[in-house]
Amino acid sequence: MSTRVGVAGAYGRMGQAVVRQVRETAGMAVSGCWERPGCTESAESFESQRVPLSDLNSLVGALDVVIDFTSPEATMKHAVWCAENAVALVVGTTGLSSEDLRGLDEVSKRIPVVQAPNMSVGVNVLCTLVEQAAEMLGESFDLEIVETHHRHKTDAPSGTALRLLDVVQRVRPEGLARFERHGDIGPRGQQEIGVQTLRGGDVVGDHTVFLFGSGERLELTHRATDRSIFAAGAVRAAQWAVQQPAGRYTMRDVLLG
Repeated sequence: MSTRVGVAGAYGRMGQAVVRQVRETAGMAVSGCWERPGCTESAESFESQRVPLSDLNSLVGALDVVIDFTSPEATMKHAVWCAENAVALVVGTTGLSSEDLRGLDEVSKRIPVVQAPNMSVGVNVLCTLVEQAAEMLGESFDLEIVETHHRHKTDAPSGTALRLLDVVQRVRPEGLARFERHGDIGPRGQQEIGVQTLRGGDVVGDHTVFLFGSGERLELTHRATDRSIFAAGAVRAAQWAVQQPAGRYTMRDVLLG
């Protein structure tokens, strides 16, 4: 029997990518799609015409897992619905607040929840490599994080950049994030971790962590060139999540299986 997948935000770029990926994955089936009320997107722009939009409440008992790349507000509503209906949840939404994350913690007491600001398999490997490099190179190396995204992205820094910052601060708990530099800023502080944002064009997503030493530097970079990688990671997470007990999980948990 196929895993029954619900896709939130089905008319969006990520929603369409998820629908395509589910259809291409053996043992998975799209069993429901929905959009926000008053969505202005035309149905003609939705590539997956064979899956009509549904009212979420009509899908009670019809889903095993929901994949959500929407907005923080919508994601939290979906999380509550999933908890009430014993449906696993995979969240790729960015811009979640600390309050939202605490809400997902509460929901995860009842259902499995996989949440990651970036569902790319490569990015999650990058996080592991950055943690190892920061630990091995030590505090004599200065750390800087630079992220680049398309002109339409509204949150900054990206969720992935903040995830990389969190990874680094686990190794260097005294590290202080510096999100802006302007004017006479003085010499770089020993504990400073720069996080810089670039926006322009149609860049899907680039992330680089620089480790600057004396006479040498290391650059660890991930570049996304197609949104399908995020959909592929989310579907992989959904396959894994439906087999897990209630709990809060990351893509690292998914990849290490």
